[in-house]
Amino acid sequence: MKRILFDLDGTLTDPFLGITRSVAYSLKSFGIEVDDLETLKPFIGPPLDVSFREYYHMDEAQSWKAVEKYREYFSKKGLFENKVYEGMEDFLQSLLNMDMKLYVCTSKPEVFAKEILDHFSLTPYFTGIYGATLDGSLKNKGDVIAHCIKQEQLNIQDCMMVGDRQHDIVGAHQNQIPCIGVLYGYGSLEEFQEYHCDYIAKDLIELKKIIEEWKDVK
Repeated sequence: MKRILFDLDGTLTDPFLGITRSVAYSLKSFGIEVDDLETLKPFIGPPLDVSFREYYHMDEAQSWKAVEKYREYFSKKGLFENKVYEGMEDFLQSLLNMDMKLYVCTSKPEVFAKEILDHFSLTPYFTGIYGATLDGSLKNKGDVIAHCIKQEQLNIQDCMMVGDRQHDIVGAHQNQIPCIGVLYGYGSLEEFQEYHCDYIAKDLIELKKIIEEWKDVK
């Protein structure tokens, strides 16, 4: 049986408003005003503490304080300022109809990922939902994927990762599994090519076709 591991943000749902508003709220506590939420798009995907250090030159202590402030907004409002990509539920059901098992592997804290999937009625499509820990001891995509593989006792020969950023590609390859990059999310063709993504899909139609062809390869 084939297993598909899905990223969450930018792959299953579009979290733009929730994440960028939460980041802006956090930055405001540091005296930084954000006029254009579009400038915060790079925060969608990677671990938050890493992004605060990279884009706002915070030290480790500051970055974790920024994460705490982010979660003040996100846990109450931000996680619901989100939307499921059009056609996603039919797409997921079509994979289940092909006798596949589906999992979520995200760098978002697992507790938030489960709440989001419950809120949008996506939980029933997935056999397992795996994410980061709140204390940061588990956050990198490769580690989350490895944790899922271990907990579910998966055979990596039967696994495929689907995501929209370089971290999904790198994490999949660290675990010796291929990755499909989806262009409807927050990555780019150049990013996928630079990180040697195995397959690239522009939309759910192409994504389904790639998975069907991969499924039939013995």
